[in-house]
Amino acid sequence: MWTYLGKVIRVGRSWTDNTGTQHPYSWNNWSDEEKAAKGLVWNEDLQPVSYDNRFYWAPDVPRALEDVIDSDGAGELITTPGLKTNAVNQTKTTAGGLLQMTDWYIVRNSETGDSIPEAVSTYRTAVRQASNTIETAINATVNLNEFMALYETDSDGVSIINNWPINSL
Repeated sequence: MWTYLGKVIRVGRSWTDNTGTQHPYSWNNWSDEEKAAKGLVWNEDLQPVSYDNRFYWAPDVPRALEDVIDSDGAGELITTPGLKTNAVNQTKTTAGGLLQMTDWYIVRNSETGDSIPEAVSTYRTAVRQASNTIETAINATVNLNEFMALYETDSDGVSIINNWPINSL
């Protein structure tokens, strides 16, 4: 990170030097020589550690895999959903959205008796099977590394957690 007299200078923000000169928000576009001439110093030790905030609260602070039940101090229990609960809920939401596109066939069949096309039935079955497979994989994880592996993509760019049938209707 760039600093000026020990103070971190944030990219995309203007800053004022000790002479009162205000420098533009685009200062990061200056060459390293221009930055040094203005008194900016690169400090590698201040570089933020990157982490995947889907799985971690901060570097080396993992999110809970399972639900956490705690007291609010007044005797009420509060449940904070863990990664697995959130992933299962997202899977159900995704499946519901995919099925919703063909729900009208089901309603029409119920109201008028018109048949449901074979392709629609096949697709809806595939969505439900995919949802069940994904949920089973989520619930089978016993540690964070196993859970994170569900998001790794194969050579086709598909991950276990996002392996949904293609709607070709």
